[in-house]
Amino acid sequence: MDKIKIGIIGAGGYGGCGSIELFYRHPDAEIRALIDTQDVGKSISDLYPHLKGFCDLPLMAPDNPDCPEDFDAVFFATPDGVGQKEASSWFEKGVKIIDFSGDFRFNDPETYRGYADRIGRTQAHLSPELLPRSVYGLAELHRKEIANSDLVGNPGCFAVSCILGLSPAIDSKLIEPESIICDAKTGVSGAGKTPNPTFHYPARYESMNAYKISGHQHVYEIERELGILGGQEIKITFTPHVVPLTRGILTTIYARLKEGSDLERVKDAYRAFYRDDLFVRIFGSDEPLVSVNVRGSNFCNISLNVDERTGRLIVVSLIDNLMKGQAGSAVQNMNIMFGLEESSGLLHPGMYP
Repeated sequence: MDKIKIGIIGAGGYGGCGSIELFYRHPDAEIRALIDTQDVGKSISDLYPHLKGFCDLPLMAPDNPDCPEDFDAVFFATPDGVGQKEASSWFEKGVKIIDFSGDFRFNDPETYRGYADRIGRTQAHLSPELLPRSVYGLAELHRKEIANSDLVGNPGCFAVSCILGLSPAIDSKLIEPESIICDAKTGVSGAGKTPNPTFHYPARYESMNAYKISGHQHVYEIERELGILGGQEIKITFTPHVVPLTRGILTTIYARLKEGSDLERVKDAYRAFYRDDLFVRIFGSDEPLVSVNVRGSNFCNISLNVDERTGRLIVVSLIDNLMKGQAGSAVQNMNIMFGLEESSGLLHPGMYP
């Protein structure tokens, strides 16, 4: 079989870099072009020297007449607003699209409007006709829909950690939905590559802070997905924090158990829910988890605990925000869209230490 031809738009950012790292080891796909509006003409290995000899393709401007167009799939590793502006032209060429931003996480204009309000976008969606074709790209929940889709909106990194941490409990009705609290910590790379005084080394070293308290944009997709799964409206309390790490997300989830639920029932529900999901690993309360265990991998590690004194379920969910929270999920979705082994190019352990 011919290899899947890939174009990466926004290739110079962290999401683009992570995708390149994965495609180098992917047996069934190859990168045909790297496209960006910054650092045009430079080799990607000039920006990221660790790629030298593995990928030395130049960054090409979107309007470069020499840019290939015979892609099978295009990755939009771009901020909000880019994919919805440019996706239609690629659809006309029969290209499948995976967008890393929130542009296609919601499949109707009204729902997208709720998300856009949270990120301060005032204009309506630029390609509303494409929204009904979009699928939310969390494979563990939407594998069948992704397989039949040509447009996938990759989930937000916090959303991946929270939704995977909560879905079995919601699906099995083990918890009181109104009691959910998600306390999440992320590494600095979650803010992207663009320099910012807030993330300057002296400002971040030995420093941590909460931000976007009760107003983070990923809450919208978390509540939407859990609400669909649970068949009712769900509102959560979510507080994100930045901690002095480069990469990784650790989310501690609290929820009040319903009467009759205990740790063994919780474990059974989680293991049954994820029995066919290679990239979700369930651990018990006696197995402490650390973020480095998933660094550089597409795995989500979940530990389950019950506080008998308060009657609360405590779930700890860990992912690499740049892998399972971004590029890893995107490649996983691409594999499903093209009927490949879901783990193709992704089945490797994290990097330790």
